[in-house]
Amino acid sequence: MSVDRTWMTVSIASVLTIAALAAATRAADETPAPKPPDLSRPNILFIMADDHAAHALSCDGSKINQTPNLDRIAAGGMRFTNCFVTNSLCGPSRAALLTGKYSHLNGFRDNAPNTVFDGSQQTFPKLLQHAGYETAIIGKWHLNSEPTGFDYWDILPGQGVYMNPAFIDKAGRHVVKGYVTDIITDKALDFLENKRDKSKPFCLMYHHKAPHRSWVPDEKHANLYEDVDIPVPETFDDDYSHRASPARNQQMQIDRDLNHEDLKQDPPPGLTGEALKKWKYERFIKDYLRCIASIDDNVGRVLDYLDKSGLAANTIVIYTSDNGFFLGDHGWFDKRWMYEESLRVPLLVRYPGHIKPGSVSDAFVLNEDFAETFLDYAGAAIPPDMQGHSIRPLLEGGGVTPADWRKSMYYHYYEFPQPHHVQPHIGVRTDRYKLIQFYGTGEWELFDLAKDPHELNSVYGDNNYTAVQQEMKAELQRLRTELKDNDPLTVPADEQQGGKNGAKGAIKPE
Repeated sequence: MSVDRTWMTVSIASVLTIAALAAATRAADETPAPKPPDLSRPNILFIMADDHAAHALSCDGSKINQTPNLDRIAAGGMRFTNCFVTNSLCGPSRAALLTGKYSHLNGFRDNAPNTVFDGSQQTFPKLLQHAGYETAIIGKWHLNSEPTGFDYWDILPGQGVYMNPAFIDKAGRHVVKGYVTDIITDKALDFLENKRDKSKPFCLMYHHKAPHRSWVPDEKHANLYEDVDIPVPETFDDDYSHRASPARNQQMQIDRDLNHEDLKQDPPPGLTGEALKKWKYERFIKDYLRCIASIDDNVGRVLDYLDKSGLAANTIVIYTSDNGFFLGDHGWFDKRWMYEESLRVPLLVRYPGHIKPGSVSDAFVLNEDFAETFLDYAGAAIPPDMQGHSIRPLLEGGGVTPADWRKSMYYHYYEFPQPHHVQPHIGVRTDRYKLIQFYGTGEWELFDLAKDPHELNSVYGDNNYTAVQQEMKAELQRLRTELKDNDPLTVPADEQQGGKNGAKGAIKPE
């Protein structure tokens, strides 16, 4: 007699299925539930552009462009009118950001190929990791080293390129097709959505290459401003006649030093003199502003994501630049100097419920302050050897008065002779005065910013400013001592530049 075993097979399969489901249910019951996100401390989104001048932000009064998405940060939080860098150069500024220390202590003084950031030293990302934060950096690094202190990183090698850029992550080097500003943003959004531990607060450093030279716009913005006549700045035709010799002897003039790679085409035949200078300015400034327009669009994408994901309410958003930039001011492009356009950077900070929307602060803030501020918000101890101050009391109106805050700031620029032939200098700035010493040529400059905000006429050596000059020199020395800047104020003889006689009528060798 044959036996139909089909029912037995089905029955056995059913029993096994039921058993498996029961086992899976027991396992699920025994598996710990995912940790809820830590909402007791804020997330930190730090956005840094490269060479974005503060006076190219519409919320800062720009006369040449609009930045509606960056303005969203200012409208929702605080804009600082006096945020300064202490060494106006890409790598040194980034090293100061990471360490909370000036160049002479963090060891990264210039962008020379052999200047390598010491990643073994104390940095705020490492301290945030110890405090339970997940840390990430995406985009420009530019410190000639591998990032340390980051759980996740995906960086441009060196300066990076605008089109089809290479990136380096922990797995190695890879090339991504497309436009660099879009790609950096795509990677940042991917980290926020897919690659982070959502049970931890995060600190994401979202760093753009743009608008660094040579200012290559994307297709979307390639024709922006095409039919617009961009006004030149008031100091466009500065002749440097009432300052020290370094202002005359630089190599960063719009008319003389922009090259074919910058301009991307030859000038029209027969164009000379002021007409040629204006043509070069238009070529440079329009591409520069087009690159900023792309940043603005992409920052908007990230702000939209924060809103839609629910992260906005518990995320501090910071926007700044690694240094300022001359937008034809004094007839120049680039940065480096202690003059205002190079010294001052944008700083916009938003933290809903903690920072008054649309507020403005005139307090002196430095790039050394960022590390301490992040640690303060994370509830982590601020090491005593950091040289900045948490700006949290300024942001939240914590009763800080002008008497409680810094009255002056110190500056030291080192890189010489190339590129751009800007003389090494130190200086001090107060709310009204600025004193600069070009120690390679033995010259000084003193500016009364209330009477001369564009810094066209040095009053160093003017008898009417004798007392101010002495006070500023004393303050310069006080800051050097307080900040432990013991670097010798010398330039090798073979690198020194002429100009020992000083500027006409105003500058005297010291």
